[in-house]
Amino acid sequence: MTATLDLTRALIERPSLTPEDAGCQQLLVTRLEPLGFHARWLPFGPVSNLLLTHGDAAPSLWFLGHTDVVPPGPEDSWSSPPFAPTVNAEGELVGRGASDMKGAVAAMVVAMERFVQAHPQHRGQLGLLLTSDEEGVALDGIRKVAPQLASEQALPDSCLVGEPSSGARRGDTVRIGRRGSIVARLTVHGVQGHTAFPHTIDNPVHRLAPLLATLAAHEWDKGVDDADGSFPPTSCQVANLNAGTGASNVTPETATLTLSFRYNTNWNAQSLRAALEALIASHDLGRHTLDWHVSGEPFRSPAGPLRAALLGAVHEVLGEAPEQNTAGGTSDGRFLAPLGVEVVELGLRNATIHQIDERVDLNDLEQLTNVYEALIRRFFDPA
Repeated sequence: MTATLDLTRALIERPSLTPEDAGCQQLLVTRLEPLGFHARWLPFGPVSNLLLTHGDAAPSLWFLGHTDVVPPGPEDSWSSPPFAPTVNAEGELVGRGASDMKGAVAAMVVAMERFVQAHPQHRGQLGLLLTSDEEGVALDGIRKVAPQLASEQALPDSCLVGEPSSGARRGDTVRIGRRGSIVARLTVHGVQGHTAFPHTIDNPVHRLAPLLATLAAHEWDKGVDDADGSFPPTSCQVANLNAGTGASNVTPETATLTLSFRYNTNWNAQSLRAALEALIASHDLGRHTLDWHVSGEPFRSPAGPLRAALLGAVHEVLGEAPEQNTAGGTSDGRFLAPLGVEVVELGLRNATIHQIDERVDLNDLEQLTNVYEALIRRFFDPA
């Protein structure tokens, strides 16, 4: 059993359902403190946040990860218990969090251990920032830690986020930014009544339907493509449409449309809301309310020392020239990049994340560890 596999197993065995950490972070403190890492706990509410650093000079490179996982779903649908990690016949480790992202956290830790053992007097600062509030509401994790550290002028120069970015092949994709994410809930109010008496009712679904057709056909933009990289076009997807009592002869009193926006740097939250409100105003909805939740604004880190070191490490270890894009969902990098930190993302393959029988190829664990170790070496010794 290799060091990365052994640590991944130990982390999966701790059922850290968001926002619980279940002792994962303390396990890493126990491993890294004897090597000279300084541990700082940054708790907010029920969430466990941890910063481990080695050295205190510039330049600084931190890894960013999370120890919480999503619920496993029906455990009897798994081929083995989700928190009893098992290697299957295909050479994959099966368990909740294997690829999102306890495998990557283990690879970070082992890579840092190797580097510090070989270079105990390395220049700069090497760090690991962890939270147990990434998979859930993400209110008491990096969202609060980042401004706290910024107020102390303690943020790193560069940060590698270990979210599962890879697709068909290990190391085939590097995220250089992320789209913004907004959830909008539009509730249209009507008058409930008997379907046989349309003159006595005001059906909110009928009022909402033309707007829904407009939204489905609307082109928000054509995307972004410039020297710093590309963003796909802004997307507005219907996530839910809820109305009715369940009875077939009663019209609803309200109809609620939930929209999920993934948007690029052509917009910010305010301008996108204004555009949506203009579309709403062009339709006869009657009485309605709009709720708006911003998960994160879009970000894109300009090319810097971290990106150069990472691309070099991936090519050195894997022979890949990874695609650099901004696809996928949000990540905690959205809280650091606006504060001036260079943020780049590389992790395991994402084919089974959040699924029954989430799993990771054992070779991927070892190769990601090697990439992270090469990244650290190249970052602190670019020559």
